[in-house]
Amino acid sequence: MQGRWVLSGGLASGKSAVRRLLEESGVETIDADAIGHQVLELAGPAYESVAETWPAVATEGAIDRGALAEIVFNDPSELARLESITHPFIFEIIRRRVDGVDGPAVVEIPVLGHGLGEDWGLMVVDCSDEVRLRRALERGMDEADARARMASQPSRTQWLAAADLVVPNHGSLDDLKSTVASLSGQL
Repeated sequence: MQGRWVLSGGLASGKSAVRRLLEESGVETIDADAIGHQVLELAGPAYESVAETWPAVATEGAIDRGALAEIVFNDPSELARLESITHPFIFEIIRRRVDGVDGPAVVEIPVLGHGLGEDWGLMVVDCSDEVRLRRALERGMDEADARARMASQPSRTQWLAAADLVVPNHGSLDDLKSTVASLSGQL
């Protein structure tokens, strides 16, 4: 069996850095967030439904992702509505891409529950909430927005309890490179 992994973790935990490092080591990776952007484009399969559900976020033929984020990350029911619209498209695109992969595949998905099936392992990037908040602020994110997004996600305890494999990311990028290098052969 070829390894199929969902790479996840909370906001600013280091998921994208781990995905990039795995990709550099030759592992096939997919960024579900990038696919999420595609499905919300004017020609994307979710555009019309999102524009009809939240007309104020559809401006000049585009979805204002910042305005949409402000709505959904402050109301769990709105986030669930958005996910019910976009996730079927996102997961179908991921499945099609992974079907052609010979070898391990890692899909970065910023949610705990995913729609890829039970034969996928869950790799969780872990670091403290304080470190995650600091990293989000260093990226230029507004503190209130970062805290709202973190509050809308599972707790660190929930991430760790669900993990099949934990990637610790408490230190420097060099520390993470060493950790990921040791993981690559396990996938």
